Amino acid sequence: MKNNQHQEIVGYIETHRRLLYKVVQGYCSNKAEQEDVIQDIIFELIRSYDKFDHRVKVTTWMYKVAFNVAISHYRKLRTRQKHMMAMPEKLILIDESKSNQVHADLLLLRQFIQELEPINRAIMIMYLDENTHAEISEAMGMSVSNVGTKINRIKKQLKHKFKKH
Repeated sequence: MKNNQHQEIVGYIETHRRLLYKVVQGYCSNKAEQEDVIQDIIFELIRSYDKFDHRVKVTTWMYKVAFNVAISHYRKLRTRQKHMMAMPEKLILIDESKSNQVHADLLLLRQFIQELEPINRAIMIMYLDENTHAEISEAMGMSVSNVGTKINRIKKQLKHKFKKH
């Protein structure tokens, strides 16, 4: 990678780091795990930058890479969890109250989004980040109409969960 390409991708990562954090928070709840996945995403962004098609919006490409890494990590984690045993709660309790002074409804929404299937979770993260249906479509590799249908179904599902809660 040339020095100017390196500076360019580092600039994109710095500019759009919130995008990366949103994706990671959608798939990982543990702070240390989030940091690992962020590092994996950044590595993959740098590694794949030579293949980046500049006709595509940089954020769309970054979402696609981030979701692929996060979903892959999520699948590996689920496989590992099948073979893990529960630990006493006091050993694994993490106090995030200082860092998460977020309104209760937003915390509940985040929880409900984390319960969605990986692809639906990715769609909602992009949707809540105000991406267009076309941008979501390109990042997810599905038709624009399919994105719209999925968003409507997910919104109904989330509304139902809020009513039940």
